Amino acid sequence: MRRISAPLAVVAVLLLGSACSRSPRVTFYTLTPATPAAAVQNTFSSAVAVGPVTIPELVNRPQLVVRVAPNRVAVLESHRWAEPLKNEIPRLLAQDLGPLLGSSRVYAYDQVSAAAAQYRVLVDIVRLESVPGESVTLGANWVVRGAGNARREGRAEIREQVTGSEYEAVAAAFSRALAALSAQITKSLLERR
Repeated sequence: MRRISAPLAVVAVLLLGSACSRSPRVTFYTLTPATPAAAVQNTFSSAVAVGPVTIPELVNRPQLVVRVAPNRVAVLESHRWAEPLKNEIPRLLAQDLGPLLGSSRVYAYDQVSAAAAQYRVLVDIVRLESVPGESVTLGANWVVRGAGNARREGRAEIREQVTGSEYEAVAAAFSRALAALSAQITKSLLERR
């Protein structure tokens, strides 16, 4: 019996040791709205609803996804978005569009009903990728819908440099890319008037 109990004791010690080990620390990231360069006069009085926003399934997950080779990505288990990008991006675009339009009536689609908004901005993000230490790329198509069947379409491919080697720099570059997208959508909205 002693021969059997010795190996069992070793297994028990190993299991106990692995149960007491610490799991890797998880870091959470958020997107941040742009700081407007200058105050804009309140020129856009119509309500605007932003969304829904679609994103590629590749990045539609809690983990950060980074490109490590032309045909390979890494899903970073210990680096995660604080909330789903499908929820955070429309809210960020609305926060960026408001100051650019000089309006306090710009909302994410889940904050106002489509019927209450005179304009609706639908965004299809077709590319959202990052190469740490290099750049992020945002490719997007959008449609601005107004009263009746009025609509204006746009397309953008935006690249932002990642300034730093930490993943926080990747999140900051995504925020800048989304701010640049907001500036282009603003032009479409102002042309609709």
